[in-house]
Amino acid sequence: MTTYIYGIAAATHPALPEGMGGIGEPARKVRIVRQGNLAAIVSDSPEDLRPKRRDLLAHQSVLDEAGASGAVLPMRFGSLADDDEAVVAVLSELADHYEERLRALDGRAEYNVKAAHDEQAVLHQVLAENPELRAMVENNRRAGGGNYEQKLQLGEQVTNAVRNREVSDGIEVRRALEPCAEAVSEGPEGSGWLANVSFLVRRETADGFVAAVEELRKTQPHLELRVHGPLPPYSFVDEGPAQHADAASSTTGVR
Repeated sequence: MTTYIYGIAAATHPALPEGMGGIGEPARKVRIVRQGNLAAIVSDSPEDLRPKRRDLLAHQSVLDEAGASGAVLPMRFGSLADDDEAVVAVLSELADHYEERLRALDGRAEYNVKAAHDEQAVLHQVLAENPELRAMVENNRRAGGGNYEQKLQLGEQVTNAVRNREVSDGIEVRRALEPCAEAVSEGPEGSGWLANVSFLVRRETADGFVAAVEELRKTQPHLELRVHGPLPPYSFVDEGPAQHADAASSTTGVR
């Protein structure tokens, strides 16, 4: 049966969650596959594995249980191996990489910050900072909205000004929070977000990071900030030798 991989930890991890329920319905029991100094947290995988809410939460729950007592390298949902022997082969092949990552991520968590604009607030701010644009708006208002060309020109000017502000505010979010983190990872661009950034934060300094987010909310009230964390450090697991890992997986049955 196909093996599902939740994460990788040190073999000496004090509380690997062996026997707890994982993905699937009924829940597959979690077990531990060990090789040298490493241990993989795994279970059997359902044949019809899909990113259902229940399974996503189960994946997260296993990682939360393991991560509460020591460093764990979280695998993305849907990480599969042909069998336990394939997992052992990867642990052996990439032992140096995994052990280095465990040392680097020990005692650290990921905080993901997404930022968007409050549309009305940013429009007021853009106009306040741009006298020429503000004059165009006022002239159009006095002219009853202006003709079609004037409306089009004004709309383009406002749109460009807001887009420029999105770029500068995205930079500002990272600049304000980066000093509180040990590493930063830019996430994929998403509709509606001007910034999607993950920060690697020491657990003992997490309060300082959260305080920095609150300070950013106060000083930049036109920004809407959404913070998720503490999370397993998904964005910081495979920095560097990702191609090596892919090459290994192609020869050992992990996918």
